[in-house]
Amino acid sequence: MTSSPFTLRWGILATGGIATTFTKDLLVDPSTRDAHDIHHVVVAAASSNSSSRAETFLRAVGAPQEATAHGSYASLVADPNVDMVYIATPHSHHYQHTRLALEAGKHVLVEKPITINSGQARTLYSLAKARNLFLMEAVWTRFFPLTRSIQEVIASGRLGTIKRVQSDLSFWNDVEAEFGSEHRMVKKELGGGALLDLGVYSLTWVFLVLWHLQRDGERVQPGVKGWISKYAATGCDEMTSVMLDFRAARVGSTTTTTEDGETEGDKDNGDAHALALTSLRVSYQPNPHVPQPSVRIQGTRGDILVHGISPRPLSYTLVPAQNEKRGQPADFEVETKSFEIPGGGHGMFWEADECARCVRDGKLESGVMGWEESVRVMEVMDEVRRQGGVGYDEELESEKYPLEGFGV
Repeated sequence: MTSSPFTLRWGILATGGIATTFTKDLLVDPSTRDAHDIHHVVVAAASSNSSSRAETFLRAVGAPQEATAHGSYASLVADPNVDMVYIATPHSHHYQHTRLALEAGKHVLVEKPITINSGQARTLYSLAKARNLFLMEAVWTRFFPLTRSIQEVIASGRLGTIKRVQSDLSFWNDVEAEFGSEHRMVKKELGGGALLDLGVYSLTWVFLVLWHLQRDGERVQPGVKGWISKYAATGCDEMTSVMLDFRAARVGSTTTTTEDGETEGDKDNGDAHALALTSLRVSYQPNPHVPQPSVRIQGTRGDILVHGISPRPLSYTLVPAQNEKRGQPADFEVETKSFEIPGGGHGMFWEADECARCVRDGKLESGVMGWEESVRVMEVMDEVRRQGGVGYDEELESEKYPLEGFGV
């Protein structure tokens, strides 16, 4: 006897571009990605001050006719038909809006970065635990089949011990002409700057390899050195480079057992370094006719090159290490693996599927994108901003709740 799929009822908090993309993905039939155990329903959406805007949004994304349009965020989180709230406001507002939903007893998926700083993130996770509610940062890249495939290759030891990760998410812009001083990307009042908006993806690739794949209970928080160049018009960061030192992380395994029972493998200390880059002035891909990898993962037996924009990569290449002295210690040849996003979607539905399964199973956090990992990434960004002298208004950095002017 086949059981019915678990249905998760979603409320969408905000009606901008990312909310549109995510909600359209929610409405893609899960069977197109071979998911038959869960089902998503969009039951409501809210604009901060206009139910008509919410109604326009719902019609534009193709939501069910009976979905409710709310004219305030408070009204949305009070809706008894909503199980899970997806928060798609600027990250300057994430703390206030996530707390609003948690205080109302709703599960939450909140866009990245989860908050402005690690203190706010810890407060939200503590509240979710106290209220027995699921909460996850929406780092959609973590749930791509490509990403999971790369983690499996690394965990299998085929690359040997991972020694370096280099990741870049940068875009070639005429910043003054395209952003000025009022665009959210460079506006301090909205937590603007390259690091929080783009650099979080560069750090995501570092952490999903060098932190996540360490053994539970033995994870090493990295040393951090950051360099920031500021946008003259507003003081936000326009270019940030982060060097991370993972001491004795030893990710990947090169140890094998010989016929006589002895073990052999790389005789290194297991240390690994990472470089996470972001910029509004130069691009990870300056010319589409000369493609370059956005992420490079280097092990003692070979590399993985990730192609395409790092938040939404669709292929990677395995490259075995080889030279005249050592030959080729890897058990693989050069191979490129490509992945498609099914159902005509953008790729955000996989994180939604994770939410549904976690709620169904009574889990408060995801094993793929867990609370501690979100906090650790935020701590790195806190330290980089401290070293670079980039801070935001006191209220924006605070854990006060509620604050006026945030729609709560």
